[in-house]
Amino acid sequence: MTGGRAPIGRATRGTTGTNRLRRVDRWIARHPALRRSADPLVVDLGYGARGWTTLELWSRISRVHPAAEVVGLEIDPARVDRAREELARVRAGETSFAPHARVHFDRGGFEIPLPAGRRPAVIRAMNVLRQYDETEVVSAWEQMAARLPTGGVLVEGTCDEQGRIASWIAIDHTAHPRSLTISLRLADLERPGVVAERLPKALIHRNVPGERIHDLLQAVDDAWERAASLAPFGPVQRWEGALEALRARGMDLPDRRRWRLGEMTVPWETVAPR
Repeated sequence: MTGGRAPIGRATRGTTGTNRLRRVDRWIARHPALRRSADPLVVDLGYGARGWTTLELWSRISRVHPAAEVVGLEIDPARVDRAREELARVRAGETSFAPHARVHFDRGGFEIPLPAGRRPAVIRAMNVLRQYDETEVVSAWEQMAARLPTGGVLVEGTCDEQGRIASWIAIDHTAHPRSLTISLRLADLERPGVVAERLPKALIHRNVPGERIHDLLQAVDDAWERAASLAPFGPVQRWEGALEALRARGMDLPDRRRWRLGEMTVPWETVAPR
């Protein structure tokens, strides 16, 4: 619903893999911005060539908040038409998704067009800014965050094609980044620093000596190696041991309960570009 105006932004590559965004979905499902919202509306910006990841997002968050609603937005009108055709199949009971899924698709970009002045509790923008210049990131954050209510969150990040390696930044309604989350499939993980190739645009070019994100990844890799003695007990135990060691050295690592999922979250100040 662009009101005759062209959407703001550029069309994404369109890569859409089933379950690709499962890691960020489950993080969103537990975020206070969604759980405490009286209007649990989530926007999935730049869902790609197919609408499956938008439907998967609704399936996961609706288990926590049954009233949740998801709007998928794309700049390319052909993608919107295709997603609506797929949604018609969902409504007809021809897929594994619930026919009553509170999902719809529309055309839009960073302006986040929504009817009746609604504001989304959460905006998910995964793999959207990868094709932009680093200098364009803050402007994109500001445009999207302006659509959030107080307490809302913009989740902007990147993942690999299989969804095994992911990272995202949580940004508040003032466009201020609050945290970085790294989420990894621990089975067969050689080293956590592999996430360097899938950092958000604001950080990916900052992974060089002298920058905080470089220091963080070096520290996590080192802790992972030092925790090798825990490997016989499984990768989860090794990961938890590595993060415990980092915490003991003074690193701020909140939400220990999510470590078992292969996650670690740090305050933005830990990785903010210098």
